[in-house]
Amino acid sequence: MATQRRMVVGTVKGPGETANDYLFITADNRQVKIGEFVAYDAQQGEQTLIILGKIADRRLIDHLPDRLFADTAISPDAIADLIGFAYPDPEIYEVAVSVIGHFHPALGFINPRITPDPGAKVYQVDDDTLRRVINKKQPGDIGSAQVGSLLLRPGNAVPIALDVKELVSTHMAILAGTGSGKSYTAGVLIEELMRPYNRAAVLIFDPHGEYGTLGELRGHPAFTAEDGYAPQVKILAPDAIRIRLSSLEYYDLVSLLPEMSDRQQAILNKGFAILKRHRKGDYRWDVNDLIRAVYEADTSSDDEGNEKVGSSAPAIEWKLDKLARSDYFHPMEHLAPKDLFEPGRVTVLQMSEISQEEQQVICAAVLRQSYHARLNTVKEKVAAGDETYLPYPVFILIEEAHRFAPGHEPSRCKQILRTILSEGRKFGMGVGLITQRPGKLDSDVLSQCMSQFLMRIVNPVDQESLKYGVEAAGRDLLKELPALTKGQVIISGACVNTPVLCQVRQRLTQHGGETLNAPEDWQQYFQAHHQRSRQIDQAPQAPPRPAQTIGGISIE
Repeated sequence: MATQRRMVVGTVKGPGETANDYLFITADNRQVKIGEFVAYDAQQGEQTLIILGKIADRRLIDHLPDRLFADTAISPDAIADLIGFAYPDPEIYEVAVSVIGHFHPALGFINPRITPDPGAKVYQVDDDTLRRVINKKQPGDIGSAQVGSLLLRPGNAVPIALDVKELVSTHMAILAGTGSGKSYTAGVLIEELMRPYNRAAVLIFDPHGEYGTLGELRGHPAFTAEDGYAPQVKILAPDAIRIRLSSLEYYDLVSLLPEMSDRQQAILNKGFAILKRHRKGDYRWDVNDLIRAVYEADTSSDDEGNEKVGSSAPAIEWKLDKLARSDYFHPMEHLAPKDLFEPGRVTVLQMSEISQEEQQVICAAVLRQSYHARLNTVKEKVAAGDETYLPYPVFILIEEAHRFAPGHEPSRCKQILRTILSEGRKFGMGVGLITQRPGKLDSDVLSQCMSQFLMRIVNPVDQESLKYGVEAAGRDLLKELPALTKGQVIISGACVNTPVLCQVRQRLTQHGGETLNAPEDWQQYFQAHHQRSRQIDQAPQAPPRPAQTIGGISIE
């Protein structure tokens, strides 16, 4: 950092409330914003270290007498001149700074525990230094994701480029209130994963059909490369989603069937175990196989050796018939891992027309089989050509994550998600969670997402949950959550060197999750051509004309 580029903003007063804080005094009200980066010099032997910190708080400690501000007809500046107050900036601020540390290119930030001396100068960190020390990857590097720029610096002076390796291997969460831009931010992130310097294999669970516009990636010049690379987009509508019945587990079945008594559940569980015992090699079962196993489980013999079927089997058969008519669970058709993942391709499962119970089972089945595919491929238990052969890392993004991993309700996805989040890193399987209700998301699931994107959240319960589920952001930045506007995000965790306030960049493809403009739609209802169209549709049909005859012969 060149000396001539330094902008001195204050003078150190002394230590702060903790050993990691210090205070400085300033009259500059423009440069000392919460979240701004400042620094001081510290001597370690013959080496001068630049110790970065982040402004955490500030308060006004001296100003003109309050009486001067009470009368709105009097100018405080005029009174100050009259009494001979010579200072051009009468307001004095005490600013608290949390120390980040000295940046080491190989080790990241290191806090040397060298406190600044009172009287030391505090200066604003320049743009070039911030670009170098905030980002683990520089924009355009292989494995980078430029999602926006530093919020407190004008324009695109300090671009924010995330480390994709850390982002997808240690998992991530986008947490935001309604209308804060969480799906838009996710779209920007997907765009970056599809750029030529990443070419990721991505799957999106889309409960609301918001990601269909990613189809614009096809042929877009920003995503093509000289070697012929162009991203693929595979959008699967609900009528294209199929899960093989034999890939389901017992509790998946219970979730899909109408409410069952304890005895019925016990008989079904016993029948499912019988079905499992009958499996040999690649055996695949259908509903009729399971029904036969249920009848076997519910059959007993009396003292004379006569077999008798209980009352539970027929009731279970009736409920299983409902499953047999499902549009999404099939005896043979199946979305296998090889159909869902490929480097340079994003696959979107649109589930807007599917019930929540079916969504959960579909998600659980896909997650489970994808995890086992990566596990078995890495351990060389499956070979090329097998539908579960998955020889590359994958990333799965789950919208409305609180539906799939609720905090205090049972869910088919929760256990497999916990497994993937705790062990998926070893096998190259990353997960991204998006939710507008972090307070309803399972705390164990949230705590294992090592990169966080925090956007505007005003709900007190959700704010409180973040204090315990998101460790890296820092309390000073969490205070900013209610004040963030659309497109502003706090990024923290493993994907950046230090938490930052970021302005999300504009998407290269169209956003599919815009809020409907209800007043505009209502106005259109009364437009003349819409009214004429309704009148034609609602007009009664004319009665058929009687057949005309000539000489007693019909001419119709």
